[in-house]
Amino acid sequence: MMYAGDIRRRVSKQQAKIRDVLDRLYDKYNHRDCIKPDPLQFVYRYVEPGDMEIAALLAADLAYGRVQQIEKSLEDLFGRMGDSPCEFVRGFGEDQRQRLSGFKHRFTTGRDISDLLEMLKRVLNQYGSIEKFFLRGYEQGGKETIGALRRFCETLCAMYAAGHGGQVSRGLKYLLAGPAGGSASKRLNLFLRWMVRDDEVDAGLWKSVDKAGLIVPVDVHIGRLCRILGFHNRKTVSLAAAVEITRGFAEIEPDDPVKYDFSLSRVGIVENCTGQRREGCEICEMFEICFGR
Repeated sequence: MMYAGDIRRRVSKQQAKIRDVLDRLYDKYNHRDCIKPDPLQFVYRYVEPGDMEIAALLAADLAYGRVQQIEKSLEDLFGRMGDSPCEFVRGFGEDQRQRLSGFKHRFTTGRDISDLLEMLKRVLNQYGSIEKFFLRGYEQGGKETIGALRRFCETLCAMYAAGHGGQVSRGLKYLLAGPAGGSASKRLNLFLRWMVRDDEVDAGLWKSVDKAGLIVPVDVHIGRLCRILGFHNRKTVSLAAAVEITRGFAEIEPDDPVKYDFSLSRVGIVENCTGQRREGCEICEMFEICFGR
């Protein structure tokens, strides 16, 4: 018979094992020179906080599809915007719309980006930064970020709809896909991770948001690896899955549950892990957890 104390010791031992694996991955990958080809690389092309903030939101918004295509599209987009993304947004008008005409990343068009920048211009003019605009919803809803992110997206969409006959384009809705409909909001949670956390990888520009309230940006790679870690057993990537995964990390690192996101994602992106055993698995930090040895 197994008693409660035995179960607690077993769970604690498993958590310690997982922490050891995650710490080794963090030590291996969580460095500035490991960022490329992650879209976060484009944030560090700038030094002014305003430029970095705009670059981060756009880079995160276009972080879908093949890595090579994401890099190519972001090179194109930021090339069109000139030396200062922030100044491009502050002066946004018809000339800037024309400069973005013809841009396309999969199903996001230059018009979609222009519609978003039109709203960000109003945000910068009224609040001074995206952070201060986000904090309006964050302060109203306590120290978690799900509600604040929902209000952030809904407010921007409402601003756009008010000036466009009550309609919001499908493309803009995709760029502002918040958690209201149960979406995992991977791209926007990625943006928050970049802005809030502060280490060799994440920029940490936002000082007023508690990193303990961040939600893991769950993509296919993170979803698969976190299933192996035992953090969830869901078939689809949803908000519920992201919350469950975040709770799993919080059991190990309660003050910083998103700490291991970048380094763990490298297993899928850099090491091309598919979750199936193949040549080279033996040297991976995840090997013992994946195959129970």
